Amino acid sequence: TNYWYVRVRPGVEAIGVCYGMSANDLPAASTVVSMYKANGISAMRLYAPDQGALQAVGGTGISVAVGAPNDVLSNIAASPAAAASWVRNNIQAYPSVSFRYVCVGNEVAGGAAQDLAPAMENVHAALAAAGLGHIKVTTSVSQAILGVYSPPSAAEFTGEARGYMGPVLQFLARTGSPLMANIYPYLAWAYNPSAMDMSYALFTSSGTVVQDGAYGYQNLFDTTVDAFYLAMASNGGGSGVPLVVSETGWPSGGGVQATPANARVYNQYLINH
Repeated sequence: TNYWYVRVRPGVEAIGVCYGMSANDLPAASTVVSMYKANGISAMRLYAPDQGALQAVGGTGISVAVGAPNDVLSNIAASPAAAASWVRNNIQAYPSVSFRYVCVGNEVAGGAAQDLAPAMENVHAALAAAGLGHIKVTTSVSQAILGVYSPPSAAEFTGEARGYMGPVLQFLARTGSPLMANIYPYLAWAYNPSAMDMSYALFTSSGTVVQDGAYGYQNLFDTTVDAFYLAMASNGGGSGVPLVVSETGWPSGGGVQATPANARVYNQYLINH
């Protein structure tokens, strides 16, 4: 299970669950939405505007972050008309859905990242023209764009990311939108398990692990979140842009210490935290 949440300092505004569809034998969208309602989950992230999911979530009041997927990025960046068409077909067509965010691209890297800011601008303009300016436009980035993340005071984006994050952050600051980031302490730990104690990644450390001036960090999640804030502040006008954690979690299989028990611990500690 991947969780996402909105962090507005000093607390959390909402916790949601990502509704991924890269799997076989998926339950019907109506069943998934019923699970959200039964468990009091108030926010959903969709990676693309899936028709069945949008029809099922309409009228429920569940807050939805919907993706404009990577394969439409270049088209909507190049053409305001294409962006308007995308908004018409995937947002305006579902007036009963409580859209909160349009996430333009997910972990876009390489040359395609230059399309991010223009695509976001065009989608933002299309939403405003449709009277839907309350829906915020953003993008979701990987934690891998942090070249340095610990200690957070030394955080900075990679050279490649600095090349495109400036215009992205300027857009977000101007429109009052957050940056979304996929944050996985597991991946940082599993890359080199001998470099840190697993408890630091799993939220179970008994005390401060990283001291950064006046700030003590007991878990890698907080370290990474604050690293994003510091990197944003030092790159292209990102100071004051809030962060939405658009994915986090711990795998239940397929890797070192990827077990249902550890996934349960991480997810519960995350929610408690």
